[in-house]
Amino acid sequence: MGVDLGTANTLVYVSGKGIVLKEPSVVAIDQDNKEALAFGEDAKQMLGRTPGSIVASRPLRDGVIADFDSAELMLQHFIKRAHGGRTLVSPRIVIGIPSGVTGVEKRAVMEAALQAGARDVFLIDEPVAAAIGAGLSVAEPTGNMIIDIGGGTTEVAVLSLQGTVLSESVRVAGDELSDSITQYMKKVHNLVIGERTAEEIKIRVSSAYPTEGDDDLSMEVRGLHLLSGLPRMVAIKAPEIRESMSEPLSVIVEAVKRTLERTPPELASDIINQGIMLAGGGALLRGLDTLITHETGIVTHVAPDPLQCVVLGTGNVLENFKQLGRVFTGSSSS
Repeated sequence: MGVDLGTANTLVYVSGKGIVLKEPSVVAIDQDNKEALAFGEDAKQMLGRTPGSIVASRPLRDGVIADFDSAELMLQHFIKRAHGGRTLVSPRIVIGIPSGVTGVEKRAVMEAALQAGARDVFLIDEPVAAAIGAGLSVAEPTGNMIIDIGGGTTEVAVLSLQGTVLSESVRVAGDELSDSITQYMKKVHNLVIGERTAEEIKIRVSSAYPTEGDDDLSMEVRGLHLLSGLPRMVAIKAPEIRESMSEPLSVIVEAVKRTLERTPPELASDIINQGIMLAGGGALLRGLDTLITHETGIVTHVAPDPLQCVVLGTGNVLENFKQLGRVFTGSSSS
């Protein structure tokens, strides 16, 4: 079983079946009896809409486990669901984790998976899994560069011969882009909006680089007006949202430039020939590939299915366990 345990979404791949589960990484817990009420999409619907006794939260922050108990419950539920509700399964699990995590954070992920019923747990760096899932030839002695923009972290890595030559992980990604929209709405329009509304604005009207037709996009946003304290509706246009996200986007671009500066010359020439690959949910942001191409001078491509790259990579490693055994960064059996 391959798991992409993401800050925003969790995806599960089962050998021989493919991707069997794709759910938001959200858990709703009843505070009175500490019981889990809902997981995934059902729990996401509750975000910001629960009574005092129920807390809907995301157990992962910045790609690592922030709430161990909730993460364990969520993994347990997803493993059970992936196996059609059967409880007596102890699968071998491959989990994608951010490349910049500490040893303690790695142990936390392993412990959560073992407690949730895994037999063996193997960890793989997300950029390596994303590169395999995007179809890059990571086993060859050629340089590949991948940028994996998730919910909590952006991973920039240069890969060759099944390994990471160099990588950089910045804790600025999809969530930060949503936060910058929330801050902008508060500062400029005096409008307080929730997490889900910011996410919707990002999907519908945001872009990273001015492209044809984008500047005509507009949207009506509903929220709470700060000055009157009453619900209010404001019309927003794409260029102002692009402007609001410029800071977190520049952090991502700088991480890419820093990684390129440190790349050995032979691998740098391979990257110029092949281009840079964009994966993760953040790759769906309109014009992001154009922005990175413009800033680095290297052609940037978006992976065929950016959201599923990491989980497809973990699945690919499971199916070719012997050939790709060197890609793991840790395992419960070692």
